[in-house]
Amino acid sequence: MINKLIAKIQKTKAPIVVGLDPMLSYVPKHVQQKAFAEYGETLEGAAEAIWQFNKEIIDKTYDLIPAVKPQIAMYEQFGVEGLLAYKKTVEYCKSKDLIVIGDVKRGDIGSTSAAYAVGHLGKVQVGSKSYAGFDEDFATVNPYLGSDGVKPFIDVCKEENKGLFILVKTSNPSSGEFQDQLIEGRPLYELVGEKVAQWGEEHCGDSYSYIGAVVGATYPEQGKVLRKIMPRSYILVPGYGAQGGRGKDLVHFFNEDGLGAIVNSSRGIIAAYRQEAYARFGEEHFGEASRAAVEDMIADIQGALTQAL
Repeated sequence: MINKLIAKIQKTKAPIVVGLDPMLSYVPKHVQQKAFAEYGETLEGAAEAIWQFNKEIIDKTYDLIPAVKPQIAMYEQFGVEGLLAYKKTVEYCKSKDLIVIGDVKRGDIGSTSAAYAVGHLGKVQVGSKSYAGFDEDFATVNPYLGSDGVKPFIDVCKEENKGLFILVKTSNPSSGEFQDQLIEGRPLYELVGEKVAQWGEEHCGDSYSYIGAVVGATYPEQGKVLRKIMPRSYILVPGYGAQGGRGKDLVHFFNEDGLGAIVNSSRGIIAAYRQEAYARFGEEHFGEASRAAVEDMIADIQGALTQAL
C-alpha cells in the first residue's frame, strides 16, 4: 500500500491528505436541515448530515488528492449511527481510488491490540468465512505501551499489504510533557523514532517502509532530526493551516527525492467555506470552497519544495 500511496502522490503532485474530521457545527445548515427532515434531530439524522457533508467534499476533491484521513472520534460521538457513517465514508473514498488512513490512534496490548488490528486493517473469521471490518489502508497507532501494542498491527499489515503511521512527535501544544522528556540526554521522541525505523525494517515497500510516523508540522526542528533518524519511514504531518503550519515549515519533513512526507489539513479544508479567503463560495457551495483550499495548499507546499530541493 505504501507503493500505491507514493504512486498517487507522484501522479497528483500533491503530497497532502484531507482530514475528514467533521464536527456537526462544520456542516452547513441546508445539509443539516435536509438530514433532519428525513431522520429527525436524532443520532441517525446527525450521522446522515455528516455523511452527506463528507460525500460532497470527496466528490469535489478526489481528483486532486491521493488520500484522506477520517478521524474516528468525530463519528463515534454519534454512537453506532456515527460508525456507520464512518464505514460509508471509508467505502466511498475507496470507490474513488483514494488511500484511506484511519485516524484511530489505537494503543493496547496482546489480544486486544490484535483485535483492533483485525477490525481496522485485517479480516475477522466468522465460521468458514472472513470479513473485513472497517478496511482502511493505514491506521494510526500509539506506541507508548511498547512493542506489544505495535507488533499485532505489523503482523496484520504484512498479511494484508497495509501500513501504519505511529505517533512519534504530535502537533498538540502539550506533547512535550512526555515526548520531550530526556532519557540519557536524548528526548523520548527520538528513541520512539528509532524504534519506528527498526519496526519498519520488518515491512518495506520498494523505497519506503509500510511503517510510517506521525510528526507535527508545528515542530519543524524536531522534524529535521526525525527525518534523519527514520530515512525510509513516510511521515504523516498534521498541523498544517489551522494549527499554524505552512509549506515553508515543512520542507525538512521531505527527503531529497521530494517524497517521504504527506501533509494533513482537516478543518482548513473541510470548513474552508467559513474562512474569509473562501467566503465567496458561501455555504451552498462548501465543496467548491474545499476544492479551492486544496488547490491553494498544493501550490503552497509544492512552491516551498521547489525552492528548497
